[in-house]
Amino acid sequence: MSTPASRPVGPGESARANRSWWDGEARAYYAEHGEFLGDADLLWCPEGLREADAQLLGDVRGREVLELGCGAAQGARWLVGAGAVVTALDVSMGQLAQSRRLDERTGIPVTRVVQADAQALPLRDEAYDVVVSAFGAIPFVADSAGVMREVSRVLRPGGRLVFSVTHPARWVFADDPGPAGLVVQQSYFDRTPYVEVDDDGVATYVEHHRTMGDRVRELVGAGLVLVDVVEPEWPDGHTREWGQWSPLRGRLFPGTAIFVAEKPQRPATLIG
Repeated sequence: MSTPASRPVGPGESARANRSWWDGEARAYYAEHGEFLGDADLLWCPEGLREADAQLLGDVRGREVLELGCGAAQGARWLVGAGAVVTALDVSMGQLAQSRRLDERTGIPVTRVVQADAQALPLRDEAYDVVVSAFGAIPFVADSAGVMREVSRVLRPGGRLVFSVTHPARWVFADDPGPAGLVVQQSYFDRTPYVEVDDDGVATYVEHHRTMGDRVRELVGAGLVLVDVVEPEWPDGHTREWGQWSPLRGRLFPGTAIFVAEKPQRPATLIG
């Protein structure tokens, strides 16, 4: 049985904990959320914003796209359908096994699938036009600045990164969709990760908090240019609760932040 804790957790321990957690929870997670996610759809957030409507990636036809923290690769499958050449990466083999089951179910295979830690991508430099992550990888790693550097390394000049995470402002509130989730409980500036541990004190699940400023500095420090931050509003008629996300909270303050960044083009070389 896991119990909540609050203590520092390094990159290796985070990766091990979350790999094991998602291996064990992949099927149950799909059973609970699969219908809302869609088997071949790119859903950015519990508010229900989908790439087909948001169009944050631009035209992906013929473009090399990497999805980080792909889970069961629903987003990657949508990208394949949109004409992209897709690599789907996740730390969890359990999630990637679920992806193969959905390949068969949908008839839309994601042929390039990689099990790896986003903090050390086993991919060549400047291989991708677009990197995508919808609540995958980035909230679960200790070294998110390192992930941004890795993304910058594998992006081609002019390439785009779009990723969604829990809105940093949510860190101060209890993880509760009801009235208890409207009460401030801790400092926004406390970056101690949320950890669940077993009876021996070994981490079994980890999430890491970064402030809005942290996210911006990590992007800029990796040589990327911030283009936009999207804070999806809770849509009318959307009644679905998902963990801490709910109509009650969603109408009062943002639950998701979507960061859009680009890698600068190289300056033209003058001849003569």
